[in-house]
Amino acid sequence: MPRLDMTLQELKERALFVRRDIIALLARSQTGHSGGPLSSADFGTVLFFHEMNVNPGRLDDPSRDMWHFSIGHVTPVIYSLMGERGYFPLVDLLQFRQFKGHLQGHPSKHDTPGIEVSSGSLGQGLSVSCGMALGSRMDRVDRRIYCIMGDGEQQEGQIWEAAMFAAHYKLDNLCAIIDYNRKQIDGDVQDVMGIAPLADKWRGFNWHVIEADGHDLAALVQAFEQARATKGKPSVILAHTVMGKGVSFMEDDYKWHGVPPSREQADQALREMGTTLDEWTTRLERFTGPEVAPGPRPAA
Repeated sequence: MPRLDMTLQELKERALFVRRDIIALLARSQTGHSGGPLSSADFGTVLFFHEMNVNPGRLDDPSRDMWHFSIGHVTPVIYSLMGERGYFPLVDLLQFRQFKGHLQGHPSKHDTPGIEVSSGSLGQGLSVSCGMALGSRMDRVDRRIYCIMGDGEQQEGQIWEAAMFAAHYKLDNLCAIIDYNRKQIDGDVQDVMGIAPLADKWRGFNWHVIEADGHDLAALVQAFEQARATKGKPSVILAHTVMGKGVSFMEDDYKWHGVPPSREQADQALREMGTTLDEWTTRLERFTGPEVAPGPRPAA
């Protein structure tokens, strides 16, 4: 299946839908993470609806690009992106973290169609993605591998072993994206264990480093294009984001890392996004079958 190559206006609309989905599913489950999913929504939208070659209608498509969220706890955005892209019916989002649903609190390959590798333990995802990238080269498969990491996750030593491995083997089919929102569960990343200067660290490991506003869709499209054009070394996009982006009372507040909104807070958040909790929940309930490579969907 070819890349969707959505226009900037279409991407803007889809990113808004993704944020609305995140709030609605968290309101229903009353458990899960808010801050990171919202900060990841824009670059996630560009990745799923413009950049990647994926085929939700054939999960074993041998030519598909592969993606892996090393920050497995941001499942609200992962599942919203997957549902909106057509991996499963959108109504499934309303069964997030419920026994009767297939959407676990962390991504599970055994439960959710389209998850390449289960995740949750921070620091491991780049190693997994290196294996995908090197294996694809050995199999002579022309595909790209995308690994999404958190900035707090850069405190994990295994990240840097994998970074050294990828540079050594010149894995130019590998693109890492870091959600650089500067917050983690216990506070500011720099206060917990400083990672700056992060760009210089990655350059020192011989990666091609691209810095972009993680909420500027045009800049993100250009960043992915630059990564795709880079040969002889892997690329990393430092996406400068804001935790809780799009919800006024959540933005830049680490306390929303792992806390869902109440129903009242969710309705307030969705009103800021131009809808209501009841309206958006009804919209999700209407989609009981997956739509592969969907075109514009009604908002409510």
